[in-house]
Amino acid sequence: MVCIAAFIILAILGVFVAVISIFKPKIGKSYLKAMKKAWGCLWKKVRLQKCETGFKDDVKNTLLSRVMLKHPKWVKPLSVVIEVASVVIVVVAVWAILTAIKSLLALWAIGSCNVTKPSACSLGAEVCSIDETEPSNPLEATGRWFTEWGEIFGAIPDKFHTYSADEFDFNYIDMDNAESSNLPVAIDILDPGCSACMTSYRNQKSSGFFDKYDVKLVPFAIQGPEGEYKFANSEIVVKYMFAAEQIRSGASLIIIDKIYTGRNSNDEMYQYLFNNEYTREKAISKIESWLKEDGMSEKEIREIRKTVDYPEITDKMNQNKDIIENQLHAKGIPTLIYDGKRHTGIWKNE
Repeated sequence: MVCIAAFIILAILGVFVAVISIFKPKIGKSYLKAMKKAWGCLWKKVRLQKCETGFKDDVKNTLLSRVMLKHPKWVKPLSVVIEVASVVIVVVAVWAILTAIKSLLALWAIGSCNVTKPSACSLGAEVCSIDETEPSNPLEATGRWFTEWGEIFGAIPDKFHTYSADEFDFNYIDMDNAESSNLPVAIDILDPGCSACMTSYRNQKSSGFFDKYDVKLVPFAIQGPEGEYKFANSEIVVKYMFAAEQIRSGASLIIIDKIYTGRNSNDEMYQYLFNNEYTREKAISKIESWLKEDGMSEKEIREIRKTVDYPEITDKMNQNKDIIENQLHAKGIPTLIYDGKRHTGIWKNE
């Protein structure tokens, strides 16, 4: 292990030695000599052959030369320490390499280098992540590490899958384009409280995406590992969207459009207010006021209020959650399916 650890350390130091050797060529020559020996030892280890004992002794003698002269009795215990440290260095290096490979595979397969908590990865698409429970102890962390490999390999076939908008039995809200029957279908999964979903929706609206596709909006309130909702009022907004749509076609679109594009008299975005300022009661009051402004009667509002609590509304939400998390294996939204492709993250005008 000593020679393998020495190779790892020398490889890390290589960048610095390369700079120093410009001014002191002797250091560069000494480094190359040691690196060749370390590589030779490593290559033999890979082929399950014994390394040259001379190189291992050279490393130890270099590290212990001063101790031998001043404290001879310390040589043996320090030699053991070097062996143990070598094992630790090798284990850490192997773990780091495997973790790097896992992160790159995850980034390619699921769009985030962090499988458990996608939002922690700055390299992935801008999404509102669907996080899983963080391990609470080393044993769970180890098990989770291996489970993540399974999730990554399970997601790889999805990269080559041709998606069809009608292959998933979503509960959706039709955008009701006047010419929708002649247009290709697109599935748009969004959370009312998600800022990335808001940006994506605005981009789609301004670019004419909703006029080019028969868009089916899939309202989805992201839940955390313990079942809590990621955004304060997303659950009640989604319920009102489904309930309002049952009473009057197109009523749900008033709600989501106001949240994503509207501002109050103080120029504050409604999405921010719903997420950070409004209580559940205030959120309900604001939604109902929008519906009244759109021409709904008090009778219709009362009917919506009653429908919100129906089990079928909760069933619709649970069915969407199951499809998104267990069939699509989505790690974040917005997620858009159109033209046989699946797009995760903010939609940009292409």
